[in-house]
Amino acid sequence: MSFSTVCVFCGCSDQIPQPYLEAAKEMGVVLAEKNLTLVYGGGRTGMMGVLADAVLENGSRVIGVIPEKFNNSTLAHQNITEMHVVKDMHQRKAKMISMSEAFIALPGGYGTFEELLEVLTWAQIGIHERPVAILNTKGYFDPLLHLIERARSEGFIYHEHQGLLIHNTHPHPLLEAMNRYNPPEGLSRWVDREVFK
Repeated sequence: MSFSTVCVFCGCSDQIPQPYLEAAKEMGVVLAEKNLTLVYGGGRTGMMGVLADAVLENGSRVIGVIPEKFNNSTLAHQNITEMHVVKDMHQRKAKMISMSEAFIALPGGYGTFEELLEVLTWAQIGIHERPVAILNTKGYFDPLLHLIERARSEGFIYHEHQGLLIHNTHPHPLLEAMNRYNPPEGLSRWVDREVFK
């Protein structure tokens, strides 16, 4: 599966430890090296700002989508290729998803979790077949991966659903795995419930 636009969800806190900021920079450099366009939340703070700057500094395009509430000089990036200002968080997420051919979550907080789990859920029920991935810097997402395994072992999701989430600790192998992605077989049974027939 090839793609040219990648939506990245990540943290925008001002208190993020340096290793995570370095991971965001590395992700941005690799996206630019592969001539990929970044779609992201439009921010200038935290990992968001570092990621966008790295993509721009290495010659690729950055498209931001930001709610009116955050569209100010403190929070909004002023120098990206293209900025879309939308009414609210729901419109922001819908716009980011509609513009993107693949999705990556870097470490983040509530917003990042929510965005990641929505695109993952949409893949589960067949709304899209695009790759969804996490950059698991410093094992940040290990608790989530364990929770997904718990959900599978307890019967809340099916075994094929674990194949919907790609993960790696480094950008290059992560993007390579995303390029090889094919949706797991058997996803339709979550909707048609063939398991009960």
